Amino acid sequence: MALSGTPLRVLVVDDEPIARRNLIVLLRRDPAVGAIVECGSGPEAIEAMRKSRYDLAFLDVQMPECNGFDVLELLGADLPPAIIFVTAYEDYALRAFEAGALDYLLKPFDDARFVRALGRAREKISACALIPPQRVQRLTIKGRSEMVFLDIADIDWIEAAGYYACVHVGAETHILRRSLSDLERDLGEEKFVRTHRSIIVNLDRVRGLELLASGEYEVVLKSRVRLRLSRRFRKNLQDRLQTLTPPAFSGRDM
Repeated sequence: MALSGTPLRVLVVDDEPIARRNLIVLLRRDPAVGAIVECGSGPEAIEAMRKSRYDLAFLDVQMPECNGFDVLELLGADLPPAIIFVTAYEDYALRAFEAGALDYLLKPFDDARFVRALGRAREKISACALIPPQRVQRLTIKGRSEMVFLDIADIDWIEAAGYYACVHVGAETHILRRSLSDLERDLGEEKFVRTHRSIIVNLDRVRGLELLASGEYEVVLKSRVRLRLSRRFRKNLQDRLQTLTPPAFSGRDM
């Protein structure tokens, strides 16, 4: 993460070369911007962000194979502090902000609009650099007449529900107005992992994986709750579970 005075490392992701070039031209006008790396697809972006740290990413929404939202979901905590979506489609704006995007540039945009977006990104990056990295230990759930504090270790799983996240703790469900991406960053990857674009699970609560007749898997919790497991998240979940001691499940569950 860039400290004050350190040139920003920026990633530009778009499947159209002209669109990437236009962004790079604008970025090079700002003296605060240092290295600029460009990617022509979602998979390239994922590989780049897993190999190196960036302060800011400009991310196209509609790309073949893996769109901008897929990139966010698959990277989780490996994302840069600031994400700006760039697209010709206004329909995705709400979803972008729910996913944790800082800004949403609608093509065609003028230079002034770009400068405002980049300024907001610099402010967020500077603020993040001043805060030492740490994982939250508790979530605060504010209700109409009470405030509940949940220990992170007590959470079984979390599911996205529109503007909200449903936090499941035993038989109780708590509603929190936060995006799943924000929660994923706060919780960290040590004990929490995605099983689906809308689900995060506590690894300590996983009993095993069950193969269905359809060829897909379900995640079975120790409470017997069954959760969806997307193919794109399966290998990561299996790898993470296999590193736990004692094992969270037996080989026959695989």
